This record gives sequence, C-alpha cells and structure tokens, in this order.
Amino acid sequence: MKKISVAIDGPAGAGKSSVARAAAEALGYVYVDTGAMYRAAAVYALDSGIDPETGAERLVSELDRIDIAFAAAKGADGAQTVLLNGRDVTKRIREADASMGASAVAAIPEVRAKLTAEQKKMGEAGGVIMDGRDIGTSVLPGAELKIYLTASADERAMRRYKEIAGRGESCDFESIKRDVARRDENDMNRAVSPLRRAEDAVLLDTSELSFGDSVEKVIDLIKEREKHVL
Repeated sequence: MKKISVAIDGPAGAGKSSVARAAAEALGYVYVDTGAMYRAAAVYALDSGIDPETGAERLVSELDRIDIAFAAAKGADGAQTVLLNGRDVTKRIREADASMGASAVAAIPEVRAKLTAEQKKMGEAGGVIMDGRDIGTSVLPGAELKIYLTASADERAMRRYKEIAGRGESCDFESIKRDVARRDENDMNRAVSPLRRAEDAVLLDTSELSFGDSVEKVIDLIKEREKHVL
C-alpha cells in the first residue's frame, strides 16, 4: 500500500508534534516537525542578539548562516534531536522565549520562503507526516490527507502547565493561558500564511481525548486514506 503525505495543522499546544511523531513511528512514516524549524530560527536570532520582533532586516541578512537539521532519535524517550548549525538545541527550542520568538520569525516572508522550500522537498516523496501552522494551506497543499488538530485554549494551557511542572520548573497557569491566547492571535492574524483550517482538512478536536486515543484517531485516518490512493 502506498504511503501518503500527511499535513497536520493546528494551534500551539494542541499536541500536533507528539501525536504526529507517535503516528509516524507506528506507521513507519518520516516525521517532520516544522514548528521546531521556526523555533530553531528564533533561537538563532535570540542567541545572536537579534530581537525576533524588531530585527527582521538583520535576521534576513543572515539567513544563509542558518542550517537546521533533524538527527535520529536518541534515548528511550525517542525524542527527535534538532540541530542548529550542528548544535543540539532540542531543549533550547522549547523554552518560552523561543516559543514566542517562533511566531515573530514565522511572520517574516524571507524566513518562511527559506524554510518552506526545505519542507516542500521533504514532503515530495510521500511517506511523510508534517505538522505546523500552514502545512495544508501553503507547504503541502497537495497532501493526500490534511488534518486540523485542535483543542480548547484551557486544555492546551493545562497541557503546557503540566509539561513545565513535570520538569520541576516553576510556572503559572494563568500566565501560560495568556501566552496561548497571544500565540493564537499572532498565528491567526499574521500577514504571511496565517493559521487556518484548509477547506479539505479533517477536523480533529482532542480536548476530550487522551494522548493514545488522539494518536489512534490519526492512524485510522491515515490508514483509511491509504486505501484510496493509487
């Protein structure tokens, strides 16, 4: 049976990356975390003294210096390693400033053009599950299956709260909820490739679903679509 290209979009904190990664592993697909690419670009800006909100011109002038790659998973947790110019930034890109910076750099047309071109190449061969904010609308508009994976703002904030607290770090739920709302506002209203559900995307709301159930739903959708692709 032919493996297809799968585009998964949705707001921050909906669980796209973890669900997509687990489904890809179960089905033998390649997982591409596009959000991690934008987070890595934000880390480059931040660590170079460039403000993601106001330093677009300088960042664009240094795009050729940014090389983002994914390395094979290491360790029992199966976490994908993200490399920025050969440096492991897997943990760094999950910090709050990188998360907020990702929305800012993603709104820069030249940054999106560079990363989108790389993502399109990754998706051309099929057998790929790619998640992000504009995969089904801009990056892989011809994907055989598009999924818009979402959850309520409260649920997404609570998941983020538990993730941070689980690492033993201090956090505040209301502050996280405000960050989620601000991230949604930025992503949905940016001038370049705003977050929106593609017309032919399947809506999957995971607010009331466990992680395992969410993964199974995605796997079922992929298997069903595979049956109809020649």
